[in-house]
Amino acid sequence: MKLNIIKSRVIWYAFSGVLVGGSILLLAIFGLKQGIDFTGGTQLELRFEKRPSVVDAEKTVAALNLGSVTIQPVGEADMSFRLRTLEPKEHDDIFSALKNTYGTTTELQYTAIGPAIGLELRQKSTQALLIVFAAILAFIAYVFRRVSSPVKSWKYGLIVVLTSFHDVAVPIGLFVLLGRFHGVEIGTPFIAAILTIMGYSINDTIVVFDRIRENIQKTSGTFEEIVERSLKQTMLRSFYTSVTTLLTLTAVFVFGGDSIKEFALALIVGIATGTYSSIFIASPLLVTWYRFEQNRK
Repeated sequence: MKLNIIKSRVIWYAFSGVLVGGSILLLAIFGLKQGIDFTGGTQLELRFEKRPSVVDAEKTVAALNLGSVTIQPVGEADMSFRLRTLEPKEHDDIFSALKNTYGTTTELQYTAIGPAIGLELRQKSTQALLIVFAAILAFIAYVFRRVSSPVKSWKYGLIVVLTSFHDVAVPIGLFVLLGRFHGVEIGTPFIAAILTIMGYSINDTIVVFDRIRENIQKTSGTFEEIVERSLKQTMLRSFYTSVTTLLTLTAVFVFGGDSIKEFALALIVGIATGTYSSIFIASPLLVTWYRFEQNRK
């Protein structure tokens, strides 16, 4: 059975609607678990000669009355502590308590971020995303300015922005779940991953759109036929490129350090989603918009 992507677009829309709708719902209900990059606080990373269990470490820190603390094992001998902003004496107290209780202990990292810096990072991250979306829309409208029929050039840009939103919504939904049930926090590396996903997704979508632009000028047929033909011509290229990228990222996720696992996971999910959307969402949306305009006329 030969797959006709454009004629089956309602199926792709429904599948994406479930993914994006579910992600937005999760975000509205639970929200993302923000790390100290955004909320302010202290991250302390220690290396133990004989690392204690998380439960034992929590009991030791709880005795100091420092408030809520999140403890995560890192690698074979390290442990990460995330808690409120500490005074110098409190920092010395927690280090001394752990060293006295569990023997030789080395401080690998001590990061303190104030609430004002966290707020500034949140604002700048939001601004960066908005600027990127606006720049994408303007750039694509300019590049496709010679293709004004049957779909206006700015509509190509708007669809690229919409599919980019689709592609980042899915990994955001995943990290809402990871934060809710596994305590995974997001920080500036997560924002970097989201921007990387957007760049990859946009590149993939523009490759398909550029082929549509060429075929409109060089071949005949209805707009729906031209879009379908363009998809078939570029599908394997997009698939092979994405598979090689995903294989590399999977190796990073499996064999890389704990500090980059979450970054790699966000990229894996986002790039897989972006490959799907560039073929099954972006181009069918062009046809849907075109047919809507025709029916309205």
